[in-house]
Amino acid sequence: MRIVTGVLCVLMLLFAGVQFNDPDGFFWMVVYGTGAVWTGLACFRTDLLDTGPARVLLWANLAAACAGTVYFWPRSAGWWRVDVWWHTETAREGMGMMMLVIVLLVVLYACTKRKAAAS
Repeated sequence: MRIVTGVLCVLMLLFAGVQFNDPDGFFWMVVYGTGAVWTGLACFRTDLLDTGPARVLLWANLAAACAGTVYFWPRSAGWWRVDVWWHTETAREGMGMMMLVIVLLVVLYACTKRKAAAS
């Protein structure tokens, strides 16, 4: 899981980095940055994720990402097709929130798996 979370951390950092020319880029840098922080912790400092406050924050961040996914859900027909999301900003934003939810679920799984292996 360390490799998976490490790769996801790099991807989230790259996603945050390419937001510099977006009109709402700061918001998306924060969104992807939170994913990078969680995956970075899951990769390099898993001991910090074993604490109660960290778990509460992770669950809160996951809940916020799920709410963001509902809010930013693409309304374009066929939003998953390349020709649609390549030209439609709202489809890309919705997909970005979906990716964040998946990344946070991987972090939660990695934490749960590590805790089960330790017991």
